[in-house]
Amino acid sequence: MLIRTASSAMDPSLKIVHAAQLLTLTGPGRPRLGEEISRLGIIEDGAVLVEDETIIAAGKTSDLGAAGSPDTQVINAAGCVVMPGYVDAHTHPVFAGDRADEYEMRASGATYQEIASRGGGILSTVVKTRAASEQQLFESALPRISWFLSHGTTTIEAKSGYGLTTEDELKILRVIRRLSEETPLNLVATFLGAHEIPPEYRPGNTTGQSRQDYLNLIKDEMLPVVAREGLARYCDVFCESHVFNEDEAMSVLQRARELGLGVRMHADQLTGCGGASIAARTSAATADHLEWIDSHGIRALADAGVTAVLLPGAVFNLGLSRYAPVRQMIDAGVPVALATDFNPGSSPTPSMQMIHSIACTQMKMTPAECITASTVNAAHSIGLGDRIGSLEPGKQADIVIHNCPDYRQIPYFFGINHARTVIKAGRIVHKSQV
Repeated sequence: MLIRTASSAMDPSLKIVHAAQLLTLTGPGRPRLGEEISRLGIIEDGAVLVEDETIIAAGKTSDLGAAGSPDTQVINAAGCVVMPGYVDAHTHPVFAGDRADEYEMRASGATYQEIASRGGGILSTVVKTRAASEQQLFESALPRISWFLSHGTTTIEAKSGYGLTTEDELKILRVIRRLSEETPLNLVATFLGAHEIPPEYRPGNTTGQSRQDYLNLIKDEMLPVVAREGLARYCDVFCESHVFNEDEAMSVLQRARELGLGVRMHADQLTGCGGASIAARTSAATADHLEWIDSHGIRALADAGVTAVLLPGAVFNLGLSRYAPVRQMIDAGVPVALATDFNPGSSPTPSMQMIHSIACTQMKMTPAECITASTVNAAHSIGLGDRIGSLEPGKQADIVIHNCPDYRQIPYFFGINHARTVIKAGRIVHKSQV
């Protein structure tokens, strides 16, 4: 059956036809819960009609018929999966340098915590990022934007958190805004000043400043200027006993709420510190990581409607074995999203396809669940579920064409980039040369 919007005076500009599988992800205007997460709205021999930036119709190729004008660009997607562009709901794309040395150290047996205790980890990236200019950060991020797009991701949530001073955090957020304005990728900014305690506020420093002083800086200086300048939609906090404890995390999130920002959380990643419960109590948009969440935390997220953003790439890349209990979450009615956690330390991958492979093999998610979790559910988690995440009339035409006939092959043939053509807002922004 053809799904169509009201007619327009303008001719459509793009038509995709003969998709082996068109994954529309049609459904309720909210995150998909329980068994709904497996419903992909598959149409065989599918077609999509696009006018300017907007999807006009989606259905069988035969239903679209000769719709279009002589100027309409037609893409033959025979033998391909056509689906919404991926929405990556947790990334850290702006930073200086890399941590390849730490990757080698972990391969030799050092743990993430041991490396961090020697001055590595997040703080090593902070040092390099503070030393970089805004222009240098912008230029170093450009290839990463291309990585996301070339793998089929058309929207990302993008965090700061590698500056940890007011000016350096603002510098990162300005780069995120510029990347969103000057590249095809849409970046939704999140302020993460509460990512770590910087060295100058730790015990034994020579400045005389305490962690409480840094907490006050976040709440009294950083957050107000971020809100005033409109540099972020959300505020995030890394809630762990050795970073920001429950009371400290709550105080940051409450201040963000007062200033009109949405809130998100790094929660229960390394220990069961009660982060999920805080996310529920603050009506956070998301609680992310959740490897150590317990049954009470799962129930709290379900009751509060907080989306669990799961990041299996970090667990995999750190050589750990405890993944978030996704089956219990889905069964309890928690909205579930998947993301890459792209960052220079724990998960330096921009590929949502690779995340699907890890989620299927290590977390026992089905390929269908993975697709929903990284499209429509992820879109709702960043407040854009009414615009992106599914291929429905009236929504923005963010589309990826995969060079395989069955969506299950996307995670099955792992380590391969299946994305053949990527379309953002009705424009082709990537075409594979293979």
